[in-house]
Amino acid sequence: MWQALFEIDTKYVPIKPIGRGAYGIVCSSVNRETNEKVAIKKIHNAFDNRIDALRTLRELKLLRHLRHENVIALKDVMVPIHRRSFKDVYLVYELMDTDLHQIIKSSQALTNDHCQYFLFQLLRGLKYLHSANILHRDLKPGNLLINANCDLKICDFGLARTRSGKDQFMTEYVVTRWYRAPELLLCCDNYGTSIDVWSVGCIFAELLGRKPLFPGTECLNQLKLIINILGSQREDEIEFIDNPKARKFIKSLPFSQGTSFSRLYPHAHPLAVDLLQKMLVFDPSKRISVTEALHHPYMSPLYDPRCDRPLTFRWIWI
Repeated sequence: MWQALFEIDTKYVPIKPIGRGAYGIVCSSVNRETNEKVAIKKIHNAFDNRIDALRTLRELKLLRHLRHENVIALKDVMVPIHRRSFKDVYLVYELMDTDLHQIIKSSQALTNDHCQYFLFQLLRGLKYLHSANILHRDLKPGNLLINANCDLKICDFGLARTRSGKDQFMTEYVVTRWYRAPELLLCCDNYGTSIDVWSVGCIFAELLGRKPLFPGTECLNQLKLIINILGSQREDEIEFIDNPKARKFIKSLPFSQGTSFSRLYPHAHPLAVDLLQKMLVFDPSKRISVTEALHHPYMSPLYDPRCDRPLTFRWIWI
């Protein structure tokens, strides 16, 4: 399928290539010793590009410590025996069957139970990350892996960062545009866990409607689509915008009454629509948190707060 040489430990038996992205090729394999099926991602010439190398290192540092049912598990890391030939890195993950993007674009019917269960698992995994002040920063359907039992696991932590008192990073370009929160589109200096909540809202809307809610062609178009749906914002709702030019742009947009989510998704459960409205709030300070979302009535049939444990670890970023 793709011409790629996999130089891996003999305990792994390659089966077939299952995916290809900007950062490498993924092959399904079997662990001879445990008979467990795994996914092996080859990152070719891992050190040629500094940004890509840092992205890989971030993912490794994070996944070494993350242990949660809704976060992909890193099983192994393989490097060449000889340091001089150390160019490629192989990451071994648990094997999943597909991702949410493939499910959404398929012809398979999605019931309210499906949407509710997928959202529940996404929120649980995200609550675990946020408990350690970890922002994923690149949540989208393609980064949510699914198996035949409808189990969901968050993957791709190459853009994840921590938020601490000292570390007000924050790089402007992170989340894939369609799932990017207004505060990122407006180049605000500081942002927090609410950017992930916005992404979850966009993903949930895509589950309900089987198509992206805000498929912007570029940054300014993305903001226009958001205002068209949410409606024009009051002065107190744009106070968080610290860039004068960005605030002026939002004020310059034609007035919009907005469109109700119940009209956009007439067949959705009323509680699902209510939760969606609380996630997709323009002002990040008024957006629902992950913990609050899990306590929302729409999640009550599934969520038991006694089952959640926080992650406590001191992250040192490079």
